[in-house]
Amino acid sequence: MRSALFGAACIALSLVAAAQQSPFHGYPDEKAGAVHRITVADLPKPYASAAAQKAPKVAPRPDGAMPQGLPGYTVVQFASGFDQPRQIRTAPNGDLFVVESRPGRIKVLRGAAADGRAEATEVFATGLNRPFGVAFYPPGPKPTHVYVGNTDSIVRFPYRPGDMKARGAEEVVVPALPAGGQLPGGGHWTRDIVFSRDGQKMFVGVGSLTNVDDPETNPAERERATILEFNPDGSGRRVYASGIRNAVGLAIHPRTGGLWASVNERDGLGDDLVPDYITRVEPGAFFGWPWFYMGGHQDPRHTGKHPELKDKVRTPDVLIQPHSASLGMVFYTGTQFAAEHRSSIFAALHGSWNRSTRTGYKVIRVPLKGDAATGEYQDFLTGFVTAEGQVWGRPVGVAVANDGSLFVSDDGSGSVWRVAYKGK
Repeated sequence: MRSALFGAACIALSLVAAAQQSPFHGYPDEKAGAVHRITVADLPKPYASAAAQKAPKVAPRPDGAMPQGLPGYTVVQFASGFDQPRQIRTAPNGDLFVVESRPGRIKVLRGAAADGRAEATEVFATGLNRPFGVAFYPPGPKPTHVYVGNTDSIVRFPYRPGDMKARGAEEVVVPALPAGGQLPGGGHWTRDIVFSRDGQKMFVGVGSLTNVDDPETNPAERERATILEFNPDGSGRRVYASGIRNAVGLAIHPRTGGLWASVNERDGLGDDLVPDYITRVEPGAFFGWPWFYMGGHQDPRHTGKHPELKDKVRTPDVLIQPHSASLGMVFYTGTQFAAEHRSSIFAALHGSWNRSTRTGYKVIRVPLKGDAATGEYQDFLTGFVTAEGQVWGRPVGVAVANDGSLFVSDDGSGSVWRVAYKGK
């Protein structure tokens, strides 16, 4: 009887512990296959913990260290030796375009040798100003141009599928984007680009200049913390969505044609505020920055300002562990992956610089049910941090290869990784 009572008590304690387990997490909890769900109800009060400064010093990749995937998936180093590889995009013919932001150039990788590495590499374009976004126009199998998002402009190059070098000089399409803003952690200068499914509109993500300055008192924030919309020739400029602090990665839903974004939120309110997020972005949407966050929570640094906006703040679809630095995202459109992983978004989390326990440094999978996100996300590719907390890799971009595998750029080790499914 005593044994039975003891067993029941242990079960009860286990259930209580599980119920009390925090939805917030750091690198010790981030293993391939782990599932996370953060809701607005889980958010702590501002300043529940101190704001941290814990930037990683990226170390050389330890001998034998590799990203770790789910069972049945293999990971190979597709290419290496890059200087800050950032956004990546797959061309219609299967070539992989890799943006090296620091040196201002774009490279093209082609093919895969027997060892799984790229067979050929060429420099497509140089002389760019901190490029990030790449888009092929018009959408479809026969684009005529490659668009590039510099930090202060949008340019394009004439292109035919199969070109590994630009066939002509750059043409400036948008001569003046809001520029500047190299904040701690290195953000807010990226300019991603996507085109609507019909090719009629171009969307550009422009992050805020500051962490949480009021645009009404800092005119340098004009047209920032937005997604801007243009016609493909650069005309028709307008703010498509606002209050979206730093929409680093953009993508178009392959079935609905809707715009989605991967977003870095603000800092300074503690370890577990404010969540980064992945979300649908509809015309006119307002996500609260800098006055509110997550569906109408007032930022204490702007107490009492703009109460009329509180009920207009959009709550994002998927909340991600704060300070993870969610960057590139892509809808999976292949058929190679396991069936349960095909209806998904994949996103790169660059990793924290301002949380007491590191978080991020991985690629996540966001399941979709129908055309909507479920609110959960799963750790898909981990292992970029050693057991001792030493960072050697930082994922940035994700792209689906024509054979259905997944490419991941990593500006920590200067690599592009290829993840393929071989079966369980």
